Amino acid sequence: MTAPLIDPFARAITYLRVSVTDRCDFRCVYCMSENMTFLPKKDLLTLEELDRLCSTFIRLGVEKLRITGGEPLVRRGIMTFFQAMSRHLDTGALKELTLTTNGSQLVKYANDLYAAGVRRVNISLDTLDEQKFADVTRWGRLPQVLKGIDAAQNAGLRVKINAVALKGFNEQELPAITRWCAERDMDLTWIEVMPMGEDIGNMERIGQYWSLKDVRAEYENHYTVTDLAERTGGPARYVRLEETGQKIGFITPLSHNFCESCNRVRVTCTGEIYTCLGQEGKADLRAPLRANEEGAGVLEAAIRAAIGDKPRGHDFDYSRQDVGGKMSRHMSHTGG
Repeated sequence: MTAPLIDPFARAITYLRVSVTDRCDFRCVYCMSENMTFLPKKDLLTLEELDRLCSTFIRLGVEKLRITGGEPLVRRGIMTFFQAMSRHLDTGALKELTLTTNGSQLVKYANDLYAAGVRRVNISLDTLDEQKFADVTRWGRLPQVLKGIDAAQNAGLRVKINAVALKGFNEQELPAITRWCAERDMDLTWIEVMPMGEDIGNMERIGQYWSLKDVRAEYENHYTVTDLAERTGGPARYVRLEETGQKIGFITPLSHNFCESCNRVRVTCTGEIYTCLGQEGKADLRAPLRANEEGAGVLEAAIRAAIGDKPRGHDFDYSRQDVGGKMSRHMSHTGG
C-alpha cells in the first residue's frame, strides 16, 4: 500500500482543492481587483496535467476533490476533466467530486456535472438584492445565478449557498437569505472575510469584517440553535435551526481558528501547492509534473516534501484595528 499523506502535526491530508483557472466572469470585491491581469495560457496546467496531478493525490489518499477557480466552469473544455475524474469515483478511491462556483454557468453545465458524478455544488451568493449583487460582484447578474441554481436542483445536484459575511452589506439580509434557503431546501454557510489581496487596505478589510460570533448570536435571537457534530471534510462547523430543520455552517478563520483539524491543501492552476490558505509558503509541482510525464515518482516526492512543510495554522487577525497575517495574493489566485 502507498503510505498516506501525513503532515508534521499528524493530520492526514484527504481533501484537495484544485484551481483550474484564475479567470472569472465576476470581479467580487473580496476576491480580486476589478482590473485583473490574468495568467497566459502557457503558464496554466493543461487538463491532462491536472488529471495526472489529481490522480496522484488520490493514489496518496485524497478522498475528496473540490474544483475551484476563479470560476472553474469558464475553463475551456473543463467537462472533459470532470468526466475523466469520474473514473476514480467508479473505483471508490475518490469519495466525492465537487466544485465551488458562482453559478453563472450552471444552466449550461448542471446536467453534465451530474452525469460526471458530481452530487453537490457550493454556490457563492452574498445577497438576494439585485443591485447589491451587481455592486459586490461588479460584473455579475443575479437572475443568471438564480437560473443556475434552478438548473442545478433540477439536475439533481444538492446545493449549498456560501455567503461571505460583510458588515454594512448583508447584515440586514440574514433573515431573508435564511428563509430563502429553507424554502428551497438548501444548506447555508457563512464565511468570515479574509485579509487577502495586495490592493486591500487595512481599514477596508476591517470595515468589512462581520464576526460569525455575531452572526450566530443573531440566529439565537430568533431560533433555537443546536450544535451539530457533523463534519463534511472542510473547515465549517454546523448548527441546526430547530424551527426550520436547516443546517447552517460557519467558516471562522478569524473568530474561531479551525486549523487544528485541517485536512486539506490547495493547488493553483499553475501547479503551486499551498498547504495553508493563510500562509505565503508554497512549493512548485508543475516542474516535477512536467519533468516526469510518464512516472509519478518525482511528482509524489514533491508532494510529500510539500506536505512535510505544512504549518500548524494561519495568523489571520483583525484585532487592534490592524490586519494581521495578511496575504498579498488574491483569493482567486489560490482557488477559494
